Amino acid sequence: MQHSFKGIFQKPNGDAFEKGLSKVPELTLLFWIIKIAATTLGETGGDAVSMSMNLGYLVGTAIFAAVFIIAVLIQIRATRFHPVIYWFTIIATTTVGTTLADFADRSLGIGYAGGSSLLFALLMGSLAIWYFTMGSVSINTVSSPKTEIFYWVTIMFSQTLGTALGDWTADTAGFGYGGGVVIFVALLAIIAGLYLWTRVSRTFLFWAAFILTRPLGAVVGDFLDKPLSSGGLSLSRYSASIVLFVFILACIFLFPHRAAKKSH
Repeated sequence: MQHSFKGIFQKPNGDAFEKGLSKVPELTLLFWIIKIAATTLGETGGDAVSMSMNLGYLVGTAIFAAVFIIAVLIQIRATRFHPVIYWFTIIATTTVGTTLADFADRSLGIGYAGGSSLLFALLMGSLAIWYFTMGSVSINTVSSPKTEIFYWVTIMFSQTLGTALGDWTADTAGFGYGGGVVIFVALLAIIAGLYLWTRVSRTFLFWAAFILTRPLGAVVGDFLDKPLSSGGLSLSRYSASIVLFVFILACIFLFPHRAAKKSH
């Protein structure tokens, strides 16, 4: 296999930082392909545990929150960027985001609009605290444990917000799963256009795209596993999750991954 696990669990010694590399991947087309697949897996995997296994949103959230915390600790202790650890942590954020958003929207009874508003406020608060503490929210600064904590907490909130937005668009707003896909693909195309033809802040565009890929994955995941009567394909959540997981592994091991260059 291309990626070795040697040294993953060693205590950080700063060597990776001195080489001018962050602990997140370089932003390429492959990054966004895996990100969308991971967010879709988060939807099908989260629903499989909370709904198909009948464990409920609260228990599902507790399970995935524990996995998320463990994954973040492993990621922080890693001495360098490692694709397997990074994407496992991303998947952990998407699954806990799915069950947490469903718990807020449905179990707490605040609805998709209320849940989206609450999660948007939490996300903006996380970014603001990160910025005023570290001076930047650029992913190219993610090379120290403190910055990584801000990074992963912010990502967790963005994934949870994305789930709520996807559900609100498909259900409350009445666009359905197909309509939701069209809306979020169009918004991502606008962001891509701004990236290619304007000088809009790259950091702003990254976070906008990162947030919007989550509801895209949410509506695609719901489209795959929801009943035909609800506009879905009625596929098994387990089989859909396995296929997505295998696809992500193939992308990780068949294609080269490089760490982003660290900002100074």
